[in-house]
Amino acid sequence: MKTTFAKLIGGIVTGLLMVAAAHAAQPLKIGYSDWPGWVAWEIALEKGMFKAAGVEVEFEWFDYVASMDAFAAGQLDAVAMTNGDALVTGATGAQSVMILVNDYSNGNDMIVARPGIKSVKELKGKKIGVEIGFVGHLLLLNALEKSGLTEADVELVNVPTNETPQVLASGDVDAIVAWQPSSGQALQLVPGSTRVYSSADEPGLIYDVLAVSPSSLAANRAEWKKVLKVWYQAVAYLNDPKTRAEAVSIMAARVGLSPQEYSGFVEGTKILSLSEAKAFLGKSTGFRSLYGSSKIADDFNVANEVYAEPQNIDAYIDTSLMLSL
Repeated sequence: MKTTFAKLIGGIVTGLLMVAAAHAAQPLKIGYSDWPGWVAWEIALEKGMFKAAGVEVEFEWFDYVASMDAFAAGQLDAVAMTNGDALVTGATGAQSVMILVNDYSNGNDMIVARPGIKSVKELKGKKIGVEIGFVGHLLLLNALEKSGLTEADVELVNVPTNETPQVLASGDVDAIVAWQPSSGQALQLVPGSTRVYSSADEPGLIYDVLAVSPSSLAANRAEWKKVLKVWYQAVAYLNDPKTRAEAVSIMAARVGLSPQEYSGFVEGTKILSLSEAKAFLGKSTGFRSLYGSSKIADDFNVANEVYAEPQNIDAYIDTSLMLSL
């Protein structure tokens, strides 16, 4: 009996080990999309940094919303998204844990007004095209508040972000809210249009992160730490004057732009070194903290009925891997 029982236990243990080994052998699947702070992953892929670090990854390119949908459907281990959208995806689809702060938007997210409008105050009583409930909406509310206005002082028109340049050009709205490349396209498409506010006016309003499923993080913690190390190798390659031109060229090729065009997008994104990123990891209020910014985004999401119940911000953030580097 003891021999049979021992064989049974041995078989179970062997089976569990085989399942664990098979799971570990699978590459980490990461969804990313067209934003400079995420396109920078292309540097690591192009230069073989993941292979050198001994970590198997599989990056999948998506439109932004499609990447979050794929993550919510369980098709990815992790996805690149904003901190506010991580809360939306968790409340309405699938929980994630932010383990890396790639950057914060430093000008790429903009309010672009038609010719003749030169300030946010001049938007009073005007129509503004914005994707309601998304991060551009939060940017707009912050801009209005700073100018002594409220949402009631303007008329919002719900427009998908990628359609905002055409909507501004049509004359159906007086201004739009968008991020690059749509914001830049709006400025080019409408001669005389003006950037009246941008994310550079409120650093930390939009953090861009790598958000991982809790199950993948628990099963592959050591591998995710390697991913983070590779990220900072790519950032160093981008920041090094000797290799910056090549790095920008790699990024530009991913999105089909010239290095000259794309360099402006990179400048509008504060891609953070490790030491810079650590400054935003403390628990404090306001936009200069990932926690504080996420709490503001959570309040916004609940107020705009993106989801019903406030989220537990602590459950969405794990800074331990970054702090251990």
